[in-house]
Amino acid sequence: MWQLLTDNIDLILIGLRTTLLVSLIALIGSLFIGTLMAIFQVSPIKITNRLATIYVEFFRNVPLLIIVMFFFVVAPIYGFKFDGFSAGTLGLTLYTSAFVADTVRAGIMGIPKGQMEAGRSTGLGYLQTMWYIVLPQAFKIVLPPLGNQFINLVKNSSVLAIVTGVDLMYQGDLIASTTFQTIETYTLIGLIYLCITLPISYLMKYIETKLALSN
Repeated sequence: MWQLLTDNIDLILIGLRTTLLVSLIALIGSLFIGTLMAIFQVSPIKITNRLATIYVEFFRNVPLLIIVMFFFVVAPIYGFKFDGFSAGTLGLTLYTSAFVADTVRAGIMGIPKGQMEAGRSTGLGYLQTMWYIVLPQAFKIVLPPLGNQFINLVKNSSVLAIVTGVDLMYQGDLIASTTFQTIETYTLIGLIYLCITLPISYLMKYIETKLALSN
């Protein structure tokens, strides 16, 4: 396996770089969109509440591969061309944001309503109260499940291999097809994914412990 790694290190590093870049972009994007959808879901304004709920339910219940293939295959028919990287990143962001929205919404719902009322009574607007008072407390509650979502995001990034996104999984397929060392190749790729996700898992546990001690 070590020989396999050294012989194909250039391809693996290209794939690893793509996987990390896609994961980082999708992480930031899904956190932003998911938090926004969560705020809209608990909003007293019915239209934003309903639209956010439709968004979350749609992307939660449609397979990730279908979403990615829509951007890669269907969108170009109507003049919106996406390469494998863009289609995969966009699909992964939208898909993950729905689960982030559900997680953050649960955290917001876990904060006593008096916190919102107290903020509003000091003259803060709804969004200001949500941003400065409610969300910081909500994120402390939902940090563990959010960490799990981000780990799943890294693993789900392997969908780029289907649309020639030149990620780690795509390079693994390429190496396996050229060397015929199928078992060794996919074992190696699996170990590399493990090297990415394990530190994230331990980091989230460390942060969770620190937050618990600070409370």
